Formats: sequence, structure tokens, C-alpha cells
Amino acid sequence: MTAAVRPKPQRLRPAVPAVLAFGANLGDREATLRAALATLETTPGIRIDAVSPLYETPALKLTGVDHDAPAYLNAVARIHTTLDPHALLDTVNAVEDELGRVRQERWGDRTIDIDIVDYDGRTADDERLTLPHPRAAGRGFVLVPWLAIDPDAVLTGHGRVADLAAGSADVVTPYEAKGTAR
Repeated sequence: MTAAVRPKPQRLRPAVPAVLAFGANLGDREATLRAALATLETTPGIRIDAVSPLYETPALKLTGVDHDAPAYLNAVARIHTTLDPHALLDTVNAVEDELGRVRQERWGDRTIDIDIVDYDGRTADDERLTLPHPRAAGRGFVLVPWLAIDPDAVLTGHGRVADLAAGSADVVTPYEAKGTAR
């Protein structure tokens, strides 16, 4: 008599909320943002709950705003994920790579940039990842889209996103999208 083989029970990691910020200033910016969202939407362990409208902002370089560089399109997505923070980082980096992201110049022009802004309100700081994103509190191009999908959002250690957005000097302009972001 052969005993039935039972699969080993797997512990499922509970899904936690996270916030991702997207930016693109090279190529077909809108199509690239849509492709990134579509890829993440079909990624196991990620569920997209909300996507902001698109916003346009001048390019920000290490030396400040660069009005001669192509403008960015920006968006924010609120997700739930079963991936741990580093696995989520690996996933968004793989999406960037798939969409032609080249990492040559810090804060340089790019086809796509995806940042983890917040991961379940946690704080972390290691050689690969800082949570919350270290510059999110001062970036209108993150705060304004985030506020559009979550008026009660709070950035851990910094306060209400509405208050942070109101204090931002960034020029963030609504963008007339070709269609819906998703």
C-alpha cells in the first residue's frame, strides 16, 4: 500500500501595502509608464490597488531643475504585495531593465524610474534600500500624485502627505493622458 504524498504546507506571507513612484522622460513616456504598470499588474505577489493621474514635471538633476532636458511624466501606484522589500526592489529593477533603463548618470535622463516610496510604513536603511524613500518628503512629483489616490496618506517619519505636498516648491502639472493609466 502506497501512502499518499502530501504537499508540504507553505506559509503565505500576508500582503502589505506599499507605494511606488514612476517617472519617465525619454522615449514614449506615457507608453513606458503604462508598460511598467501592466508588467507589475501581472507579477505574482503584487496587486495594484490604485494608480494616480499622470503629472508632468521639469527634469531634476544633481545641479537642480534642468529646463533644457526632456520633462518627466510621473505617477504613483498604491499596491499590496507579498514580496519582502528587497524582493520588491529586485522586481521593480527588473521591470526598469526590461523597459530599457540605463544607469549611467545619477539623476540622469531615463526611460523609466520606479522607486519604492513606502513599504507598510516600515523604516529600513541598508546598502540597497532605504525606507521610506529618502527624498520623497520633498518631491512634489511624488507627493502630488500620491495625494490624488490617497488623501489621508502619511509618509512615515515625515507626516501627512497633504502637508508635505503643500510645502513643496516643485512645479507639478496635470498631464492630459492619451487614455487611462492602466
